[in-house]
Amino acid sequence: MAKFNVHQCPICDNKIFSAFISCKDHFVTGEVFHIKKCNNCGFAITGNIDDEENIGFYYQSEKYISHSDTSEGFMNEMYHLVRDFMLGRKRSLVNKYSGMNNGHLLDIGAGTGYFLNRMNRTGWQVTGTEKSPAARKFAKSEFNLDFLETNELFNLKEECFDVVTLWHSLEHIHRLSENLEAIHRVLKKKGKLVIAVPNHNSYDAHYYEELWAAWDVPRHIWHFTPKQMKMLGEKFGFSLIGAKSMPFDGVYVSIMSEQYKKSKFALFKGIYRGILSWMNGIFNSEKSSSVIYIFSKN
Repeated sequence: MAKFNVHQCPICDNKIFSAFISCKDHFVTGEVFHIKKCNNCGFAITGNIDDEENIGFYYQSEKYISHSDTSEGFMNEMYHLVRDFMLGRKRSLVNKYSGMNNGHLLDIGAGTGYFLNRMNRTGWQVTGTEKSPAARKFAKSEFNLDFLETNELFNLKEECFDVVTLWHSLEHIHRLSENLEAIHRVLKKKGKLVIAVPNHNSYDAHYYEELWAAWDVPRHIWHFTPKQMKMLGEKFGFSLIGAKSMPFDGVYVSIMSEQYKKSKFALFKGIYRGILSWMNGIFNSEKSSSVIYIFSKN
């Protein structure tokens, strides 16, 4: 089976890396994967994973929530409650930074379609790309949304979208550089790019170290900090105009991390650590468990 390895940093083009941290796949196989770090800019990358055609095996778990609509179990119920609240926050953020209440929106890694359904119902013309056939099927049956397969991004017309969003999907994309080039091409002049990703410089990442749930290897290929996200955006023709913390991610990730530790009272310990992470993010978004970055096309 073909493997995917990165030999040149997508941010600074450096070719020298050092071992950084080793983490376990807690969802599917229990395998250990090794994350390396660029010796120049510090960008962290998961190594020796399955290629784009074969990585889907690692998403085949009922525990992998974003491609599922089940609400069974506490973690699933919590995820859905938070998702419903965040849909409104995401809509407000897109409207604020785009300066529009309607327009053309592309969501990459659209999952089961809840975000695009909300945006569509409030006046936006929406397009989504999604790799998972099951998620695309759900979006069609539940919301009558026809999502494109991921590679169809490269066939879209130039400058046809006012906003492009990636909600916890950029870290999953194998062809990072090619996708960012395509996003720049399909965005209109001064269009807005919104990216939400985990932050491994956060309070909870430092506390849990290799057990931090947001490493999520091998599904998460790229591991960002705020400094590296700014550099990445600039390399591909975007200017960072805003950064916002995602307040609930630290709680969810901390509960999962406590479960990985097999802690007694994992739920309560996770909530406690998550609140501490949340408070760190309130005062400094660069310490938030996940960060939303808003870029403008140059």
